[in-house]
Amino acid sequence: MKSRVEKFHLYTMEERVNWVKNFVGLTQEDLRLYENHGALGKELSELLIENTIGVMEIPIGLAMNFIINDKETVVPIAVEESSVVAAASNGARLARRFGGFHTTVDESIMFSQIQVLNCQDPYGAKFRVLEKKEEILKLANEQDPTLVRLGGGAKDMEVRVIGQKNNPMLILHLIVNTLDAMGANAANTMAEKVSPLIEEITGGTVNLRIISNFADKRLARTRCVIHKEDIGGEEVVDRIVSAYEFAALDPYRAATHNKGIMNGISAVILATGNDTRAIEAGAHVYASRNGQYTSLSHWEKNKEGHLVGTLELPLAVGIIGGTTALHPKAKTNLKIMNVESARQLAEITVSVGLAQNLTALKALSTEGVQKGHMKLHAKNIAIMAGATGEKIDLVANKIVEAGKVRVDFAKEVLSQTP
Repeated sequence: MKSRVEKFHLYTMEERVNWVKNFVGLTQEDLRLYENHGALGKELSELLIENTIGVMEIPIGLAMNFIINDKETVVPIAVEESSVVAAASNGARLARRFGGFHTTVDESIMFSQIQVLNCQDPYGAKFRVLEKKEEILKLANEQDPTLVRLGGGAKDMEVRVIGQKNNPMLILHLIVNTLDAMGANAANTMAEKVSPLIEEITGGTVNLRIISNFADKRLARTRCVIHKEDIGGEEVVDRIVSAYEFAALDPYRAATHNKGIMNGISAVILATGNDTRAIEAGAHVYASRNGQYTSLSHWEKNKEGHLVGTLELPLAVGIIGGTTALHPKAKTNLKIMNVESARQLAEITVSVGLAQNLTALKALSTEGVQKGHMKLHAKNIAIMAGATGEKIDLVANKIVEAGKVRVDFAKEVLSQTP
């Protein structure tokens, strides 16, 4: 059998499952794993993507203890990694003494890039485009009158010339306020519609018309203050600041440092049906914006000796449209957070990222990250070793006490457990 199958997308789900069964030799037990479509349902799971055979379950946990802009908040997060929910909750608890997290969020500005090639006079073309700005924006806004009526729509343009002197290209950014939507579809539709007019004005040829996921006009910021005594004293504060400085200076450390931040952020994004890949791409580009990959967060000590943390990154999130509007659990997760705008979702998401970062830095600067992580991971190891029911906790506790959180040792412990 070959993986090239004509019109595979027209197969029913049952036909696709049967095909893959024959392709790789799945058992009936394997096939039963794909029968339960959960809250998403069979029909919707087929509509959301192509060639569907089932759904992939990810646990949803509640990150507790958050105060965000003086509002008590519980945050559903979807993640498979042990300790993420606990870490976010612990970081939020430590921030409560000084009022939790305080945020600011930019407007929901997205932009599509229009690439123009073969301009004979690119700098002259740039000025001609700017002269026709109002006409271009008017045409763009005709594509989404509802968005415009609600106060959004195409608001401005940026035009620049890039590339080699003998082969320059003109790049136009169509800047769109997408309100409570992530906004990719709206911005891209507008860019495609105005492209013929851009060609007419510039005399060039439009090539790409697509959004940038580096949404640097859509930044979310949060800050918190942690009392020094709540984390072990001023020496621990100094150690955390030093750990941050390591990440700020060294891209090898920054990669894992920022991964920890994204543990929390991506989990909120996934739980709300938003685009995890877009958010992650934008975050990592933002971490490199000054020419070297560095820490997204910043940690420092104030005059009282307390720890001050801040985090800023692009967050192009939405609460309407796309999977967010279709997935029943995504909609309910937004309800749990009492989210009524994209701005509120960004406020919560960035705060979870900073809470996650705080807990990781505290663990790394004191007992080491493995101690806490392995306590939670031990249950997974116990289950992998074959433990069930009450034996899961018994085996998990014994392998943690022995400092041997491994499947082989868990099996040994299980065999000796009555």
